[in-house]
Amino acid sequence: MTGLPDELLPTTRRALLHLLAVAQSEGRTPSMVAGVVRGGRLVWSGARSMVDGHAPTPDVQYRIGSLTKTFVAVLVLRLRDEGLLDLADPLGRHLPGTAADGATIAHLLSHSSGLAAETPGPWWERTDGSLRPALDDVLETGRPVKHPAGRRLHYSNPGYALLGALVEKVRGEHWGEVLRREVLAPLGMDRTTLLPQHPHAGGFAVHPWADVMLPEPLTDTGLMGPAGQLWSTGADLARWAAFLAAGDDKVLAADTLAEMRRPAVAPDDAGWTTAFGLGLQLRRHEGRLLYGHTGSMPGFTAGLWISETDGLAAFALSNATSGGNAPQLAAGLITLTADHEPPLPEPWRPLPEADEDLLELTGPWYWGAAPNTLRLRADRVLELSQLASTGRGSRFRPEPDGTWTGLDNYYAGETLRVVRKADGTVSHLDVGSFVYTREPYGPADARPGGVGPEGWAAQCPGRPPWTRGPG
Repeated sequence: MTGLPDELLPTTRRALLHLLAVAQSEGRTPSMVAGVVRGGRLVWSGARSMVDGHAPTPDVQYRIGSLTKTFVAVLVLRLRDEGLLDLADPLGRHLPGTAADGATIAHLLSHSSGLAAETPGPWWERTDGSLRPALDDVLETGRPVKHPAGRRLHYSNPGYALLGALVEKVRGEHWGEVLRREVLAPLGMDRTTLLPQHPHAGGFAVHPWADVMLPEPLTDTGLMGPAGQLWSTGADLARWAAFLAAGDDKVLAADTLAEMRRPAVAPDDAGWTTAFGLGLQLRRHEGRLLYGHTGSMPGFTAGLWISETDGLAAFALSNATSGGNAPQLAAGLITLTADHEPPLPEPWRPLPEADEDLLELTGPWYWGAAPNTLRLRADRVLELSQLASTGRGSRFRPEPDGTWTGLDNYYAGETLRVVRKADGTVSHLDVGSFVYTREPYGPADARPGGVGPEGWAAQCPGRPPWTRGPG
């Protein structure tokens, strides 16, 4: 991040190591790996192990469970950005014949398809994928749909099996090969694979009431792979976090990633702590909004979170079925780093040049009687904000035709036009039919309806404020 050193301060590094050590010890997990990413770089990594004098390096593979879903979502969004499908398309348009034919691709990505949370038995995470050779085998018979599509958040692992099959249908090859060629190779993630490659951690279950453990099975989940099959390393997850934070035009543009991390369906509770975008999970943690994903498979837990505000990301990996609480550790690493080394604001710099016509637009504008201000930012971006409250503020991106398009908040996607009089001077701003004038309820020819001929004259003495008309 601009203005911060390449490495973390020694006190920060020591505090991060302590947090990791406590998680490994109190969580009773054989080993843990964790790291912090800042400015696209891995600036700290640490590891703890049950074996004295030995700790896994950032090149050791762990199974990352449902973090796999973030990779699958990126593959689907690539298809959308190439024009090969639309997120509003029903799945049946591209992959017909499943119980989810009517659910849209966006529903599946955001866990709002209404599909069952899990497959019919046996437990897919602990059994070989050969037991489910066809897509029908990953969906319940009789009642695979539990809720109307698009109505509520209901996490569905089979939904991501269908998305993996969708990628295969459109691309004509296995989703894992598509992932390797289109995403992993361009990002330099050579140690992220469908099956473990040496060196890798073994997965264990730790007895809940005694300090003993047993190995968990290593399974190839077959068609359910897109829900949680991948193995990865700390070093590769640092690259993945950097990509999810800033995008990479070789894989997916930053604007598409921003779309993925917006909540796609209303959470169940008003004071929500967890929500979903398009393949990305959102979480509120100690006053921060994080995005990323958690993961678990028998023998492993994982977590990767990004704080856009702080310019930080963190990951944690463990090799115990329920030990260490890797997702909570990853969130804690962000909080600790941000508290110890808060980001510095960018230094103020004047614009290299400013168009006089744009400077003329800056300053106060009124929507009715509500005061607003318009500011000129870099790259001819206009920023509209209401002075009295949060209001309907937005940033606007310039377009070739001389208009601007809203980027956020109420006016996202709406058009701002500068309306001029016959003599070329500015009359008013039109933002999606809302009129902004230089004075409250400006000239009558700029806005519909209006103030009477007395204008802003004081009301008649003695008249109650709730009456209108002559009297």
